[in-house]
Amino acid sequence: MNEIRKKAINSIGYHFIQPEFLSEGKDEYYLRNLQNRNGIAYRNLTAYEIEVLVRNNNTSDDWNKIHVSDAFNPELVKNCKFFGLVRIGKLETISVEYHNVCLPVGLYNSTIISCDFGDNVVVNNVNYISHYIIGNEVMLANIHELHTTDHSKFGNGIIKEGEPEDVRVWIEVCNENAGRKILPFNGMLPGDAYLWSKFRGDKLLMHRFKEFTEKKFDKKRGYYGKIGDRCVIKNTSIIKDVWVGNDAYIKGANKLKNLTINSERDAPSQIGEGCELVNGIIGYGCRIFYGVKAVRFHMASHSQLKYGARLINSYLGSNSTISCCEVLNSLIFPAHEQHHNNSFLCASLVMGQSNIAAGATIGSNHNSRAADGEMVAGRGFWPGLCVSLKHNSKFASFTLIAKSDYPCELNIPIPFCLVNNDISHNRLVVMPAYWFMYNMYALARNAHKYIDRDKRTNIVQYIEYDFLAPDSINEIFNALDLLRKFTAKAHYKITGEVYDEITLLTVGETILNDKDYDFKKLLIIAEGFENNNRPTVLVKVAEAYRIYKELIIYYGIIEILKYTEKNNIEDLQQLQSHIPADISRLNWKNIGGQLIPDPALNSFIQSIHDGMINSWEEVHHFYQQNTNIYPEQKFQHAISSLFESLHINATDLTDELLNNLLQQTLQTKEWMVKNILSSRAKDFQTSFRKMIYDTDEEMQEVVGSLDDNVFIKEQSIELEILRQRIFNLQEKLSGKKIPSV
Repeated sequence: MNEIRKKAINSIGYHFIQPEFLSEGKDEYYLRNLQNRNGIAYRNLTAYEIEVLVRNNNTSDDWNKIHVSDAFNPELVKNCKFFGLVRIGKLETISVEYHNVCLPVGLYNSTIISCDFGDNVVVNNVNYISHYIIGNEVMLANIHELHTTDHSKFGNGIIKEGEPEDVRVWIEVCNENAGRKILPFNGMLPGDAYLWSKFRGDKLLMHRFKEFTEKKFDKKRGYYGKIGDRCVIKNTSIIKDVWVGNDAYIKGANKLKNLTINSERDAPSQIGEGCELVNGIIGYGCRIFYGVKAVRFHMASHSQLKYGARLINSYLGSNSTISCCEVLNSLIFPAHEQHHNNSFLCASLVMGQSNIAAGATIGSNHNSRAADGEMVAGRGFWPGLCVSLKHNSKFASFTLIAKSDYPCELNIPIPFCLVNNDISHNRLVVMPAYWFMYNMYALARNAHKYIDRDKRTNIVQYIEYDFLAPDSINEIFNALDLLRKFTAKAHYKITGEVYDEITLLTVGETILNDKDYDFKKLLIIAEGFENNNRPTVLVKVAEAYRIYKELIIYYGIIEILKYTEKNNIEDLQQLQSHIPADISRLNWKNIGGQLIPDPALNSFIQSIHDGMINSWEEVHHFYQQNTNIYPEQKFQHAISSLFESLHINATDLTDELLNNLLQQTLQTKEWMVKNILSSRAKDFQTSFRKMIYDTDEEMQEVVGSLDDNVFIKEQSIELEILRQRIFNLQEKLSGKKIPSV
């Protein structure tokens, strides 16, 4: 039975904070007065103003509770019912317009309970507005309910005085069993969400994170909702316990409840028709349109939900777009793309720069013994059309998965590979370094695209978008060992020799470096890639092995170039003096898209344990510190990677060797640019592409000209710039003029 409480009519608008929750000497308005910072001086109504208000069919339970500014015009308030303390700013005889909707300033046809209004607001046909602080030049039109409760939390994972623990809102990311749940809070970064969800065995760390969250917010009851300056809200049904920043635009939403909507002049957020959003945080510059349903969620800045998307128990990183599909219990790092109505992502950690294709069903636990499976995907995760993956699965960076229903759990530790379910031969096929051999255009273009799309204005975490970075390079080193091991085993299977596990890497390297070796006779089988008895076959291993080794050198020399230019290095000896004697290639973690070396991360966690870090603001300061030193950290990682690959140290780096490496890097870049052009050229040359068009002119008008491709032109320019940079460094290190290239 619905419990309908009967109260005296003169209680409407009063006792917002119950007496037991009021501090001694405070009234129910003390928090409201702290929140209202508009600087308007309010006064009581004059007798004349009351007369005009009554004549205009307005009512109030107590006209002495209506306070106004000196620039108040009572003629602009009509057909309104006032309850409780209401404060109204300047009202001028003007109209305000937004997106071709023009309305007169003033309060019309509305029920207003205990609210504050800034200057020149429009409140038109708001059936019920209660306990809100409204900014300047705000337009509110055709709203059914707009109200705040005394225990409002605005989407943050806290509880108020007198509330039981079970009302606290958690976001159950990465796992459907709530084993990795996190508390949302306004300002949460993807690194925060990752650390909280990942280090579950560290009970002290989990306790401290909860403390940090609770310390950010006041537990007192009685905070009002706020709608910032220049906001426009129209044709919306229910808005309850929602805090809205400046310049937000909300139109046609069905229900908004328990939310913080961050918005500002330079990064306005928008919510459109048919949306229902409950228990969430929405970052600056977000766009949510057309029937979106989101519950227990966090959207980082400049992300989008569109066209009926469903986002539930999930964190969505900045500069991401989800449309049409369904995402549940997932933690998604920045620069994620997922479109199409039949895409499904569940219980997954996706580490950014990802693209989920149509028909992908990733992570359903429907037929599992328990809903506790997970998937972890490194940067650049790219499952193709109609890919179905089973929990638990794990993928290295920049894994491309060919269209198929994969029957078993996968563990793919090789980066930049293509995974194919070869049904006809009942085997799994993995092609290492696929992107560099066959789709260099997409790989390079995406790296540039993500940089261009990063619209964050307050950058605390540096998001690494380059496909060659400490995480992917470390995976390449791991992949090289696997290729050596599996190649040697395949060789020994042919010869029938008994092998020693210790010598597999050495033998494999010898074979892979032998240009005369006949690899066609080898069937190279990987182990541990699939939870199945069928074989996993590695193809084009020799080509991939050479590419991987070239990429390590390329990565190292590019970072040396950056470092010498930034630090004005004049000669080889000076460069060597900048290389630490005990340099080593460290393990790195992807913390919400920001790459951080293990020693720094471990020290940071210990600082939280020891009470040296005591707030989320201090956690974010750690991110900022690592952002500032990342170029130096990356340089040291690149140098150590280069030395490890070449089996040398700093004293072995001679002028001659460095010159040779510079030339090799230039050749690698030339090869990359050539592959970028050739991979894109296929789209203009194949007969199956061209058959759609009757003439070359028609094709050019539709898809453009290869010669006019902006990205390819940019790559050619980058090549020439690199050529000049290498020439400049060679000249500087040699100490003499070199003929121009």
